[in-house]
Amino acid sequence: MRALFIIQGEGRGHMTQALALSQILTEAGHEVTSMIIGTNKRREVPAYFQQKSDTKVHTVVSPNFFYDKGKKSINLWKTGLVNGLNIPQFLSQLRKINQIVKREKPDVIINFYDILAGMYFGIYKPKVKRICIAHQYLAEDSSFPFAEGSPLQKRCFLLTNKLTSLNTHKKIALSFRDIKPDSKTLTIAPPLLREEIFNLTPSKGDFILAYVVNPGYAYDLMEWHKQNKKIRLHCFWDNLDQKDEWSPWKNITFHHINDQKFLSFMKDCLGYVSTAGFESICEAMYLGKPVMMVPVENQYEQACNALDAVKAGAGIANHQFVLDPFLKHLSTHTTESTDFKHWMGLNKTIILEALEARVEFPTKKLTLITKPLFSQLSSILHS
Repeated sequence: MRALFIIQGEGRGHMTQALALSQILTEAGHEVTSMIIGTNKRREVPAYFQQKSDTKVHTVVSPNFFYDKGKKSINLWKTGLVNGLNIPQFLSQLRKINQIVKREKPDVIINFYDILAGMYFGIYKPKVKRICIAHQYLAEDSSFPFAEGSPLQKRCFLLTNKLTSLNTHKKIALSFRDIKPDSKTLTIAPPLLREEIFNLTPSKGDFILAYVVNPGYAYDLMEWHKQNKKIRLHCFWDNLDQKDEWSPWKNITFHHINDQKFLSFMKDCLGYVSTAGFESICEAMYLGKPVMMVPVENQYEQACNALDAVKAGAGIANHQFVLDPFLKHLSTHTTESTDFKHWMGLNKTIILEALEARVEFPTKKLTLITKPLFSQLSSILHS
């Protein structure tokens, strides 16, 4: 089987999943022909991804999030407006994707939650198997815990799920825990974690590890640490305006993103503090590290992730980077990762079975494209 990947480049989780799946497919005798990854002016393909990918990497300009001035909260209106104005450019990128697909003739296209890939599936209807993989698709299962808050944010979250999976044959929802799916078109599978995590031997160090990709949250963490300077913190962030291993004062150090260095700190930390993404929380769970999650403001899916991870026993959630509740949690937490490791052990079997299954290609257009796209979007938003 020849597979082509299309990957959302916002954040690093989907890229990590793609690298992990590439290794699983290669070991099973399949081939990943190339990877297409979404980028923009403020987001480039990380060096580690280029280095670890054994196949050609193409880039396309894709929709992305825009943040407020404090670089903490997602500005939904700006995100919608700017991406809407860039639709002509996105259409040109769809033509680029189609040229790559025609040239490489894959048997399956796997979309890691990229809206551009969903648009490609919906508009071009490529005559190959189309699979979508993301934790977000777990929202289709009755077990998924929806967060309270803005109905508009929830609708935007569900709309994004729809747009990334237009005309797909199968959705694979990555999950913190073993769940039997409600739908026949949904496969629930263990997380796709990088191979290095399985070779680590965790130990209990004397520091807390933090991942604060949005600089605004880093400064919140610094404000807390000013009053708690005896607590040792190692923080990873994307801020290249400061030098690597910058230490504004004793016992707090900021590191540039480096995957190997990050894993080294992860295996030795007392606990892990982060926004409520998916992959790094799963890595902490595998290593038996307690977690505190702070969902990114206005990113509804992260609020849901935090609820889901707490339900799975990962740790606690908080609304800000104030670590007092986490310090209390660390004093009472009992490390136990046996159930999660057992769930992870089913990973390759479940995912390969879903990817290798035969699909039927319909002789007529699929339901999602039998009416104008804008009419569909309107009905989703007002449902």
